[in-house]
Amino acid sequence: MPSFRTGTVTSLISQRPGLQRVEVDGRRAYVLTRLTGPVAVGDRVVLNTTAVELGLGTGGWDVVHWNLAREEWSEPGGGRVMKLRYTSLQVDVGAAEEAGEEPPADLAGTPVVACGLHSQVACVAVAYAHAAPGSPLCYVMTDGGSLPLALSDLVAALTEKGLLVGTVTVGQAFGGDREAVNLVSGLQVARRDFGAEAIVVGTGPGVVGTSTATGFSALEVAGIVDLAGRAGARPVVALRWSDADARPRHRGLSHHSVAALQYAHERAVVPIPSGASRVELGGLGGHDVVELDVPDMAALLAQTAVEVTTMGRGPAQDAGFFTYAGAAGVAAASLRDGPGSLGLRP
Repeated sequence: MPSFRTGTVTSLISQRPGLQRVEVDGRRAYVLTRLTGPVAVGDRVVLNTTAVELGLGTGGWDVVHWNLAREEWSEPGGGRVMKLRYTSLQVDVGAAEEAGEEPPADLAGTPVVACGLHSQVACVAVAYAHAAPGSPLCYVMTDGGSLPLALSDLVAALTEKGLLVGTVTVGQAFGGDREAVNLVSGLQVARRDFGAEAIVVGTGPGVVGTSTATGFSALEVAGIVDLAGRAGARPVVALRWSDADARPRHRGLSHHSVAALQYAHERAVVPIPSGASRVELGGLGGHDVVELDVPDMAALLAQTAVEVTTMGRGPAQDAGFFTYAGAAGVAAASLRDGPGSLGLRP
């Protein structure tokens, strides 16, 4: 059952469109301003404290559920399509499809990189920009993790630095530059509205993992591969790799990546760094494994001033994670010239 408590906003830590970070009686909390409106110091608010009390990976932040300082609040929405449907926080975000203009029916070989972790998105974007300077890359965020895009510090940083030309939130996720009803439509909107020459797709912050073979958020990579491929795109998978994770299932090639590729029906491009041992890449049969030269990701991230960690580890602690994710960005840049650029069949 959820847990709630009431408190007073004592300080404003930071804010950006869609998000405020505040302190409420000594507890850190964030405000999704599109859902509940902004708060001010001195306001009495209701907090949802459930995740923090359970010790879940929310970074120790409560969520402001409502501001008791106001009797009512409303803000014009973007249309009639609702997200967070049938909850008390359902919101009329609208959708790009409501305009009635049909997006391109075929993505015409557009590279679509599927990520199982949010941190991989930044690695893909930085490596892609290095390999294809000036080429527009769009991020499509699924609803497999955080639903509000505003929570992502990484996307805010990538957008500010011009590494993403736009964002699309699909399914129940919301807060992108464009809203879309589903993944295929979201990919088409990214291509039509932002002129994306490549698209990176994946969950927002906060994935779910269990000890079972299929009970984890990143299994959605299989669906991304299949839908992108059927829509005429060229699916690319950012492999999850770690040299430092203490958990056997994530040491080396993560079983999350292997399982997702085994469930995918469409053929995906699976890039690996040059010199990587294919012996350790079992389970990727049926997909196109390609070796690529990957830039020094630690240096590249430092140069672009994008700070990325995975499970609290940076490039110095887990270089393999960043290199494998970066390989997907390099592959996407190459595939703009067609599959032949990587020696693949059309």
